Amino acid sequence: MKSKSRIILYTKPGCHLCEEMKHEMVRAQCDDLYTLEEVNIETEPDLLRRYRFEIPVLEIDGVVAFKGRLRAEEFKAHIKSAPSR
Repeated sequence: MKSKSRIILYTKPGCHLCEEMKHEMVRAQCDDLYTLEEVNIETEPDLLRRYRFEIPVLEIDGVVAFKGRLRAEEFKAHIKSAPSR
């Protein structure tokens, strides 16, 4: 079996688009294919400068895959086709 994809969600408290993205990820029903780490961009000045106006940003296996909005179907298709699959 292949390893799980490593996902980092760059977010910040109170971000409604971030909450929507997480909801769509759950709706995709493929959480057995990845591990998720949420990173608050407000804790690191470099991340805040880089992502302040772009969150949420979803990085999959070290590559930015989605910014802003996400649909469950797109996410699931992307995860299933990830190199770690």
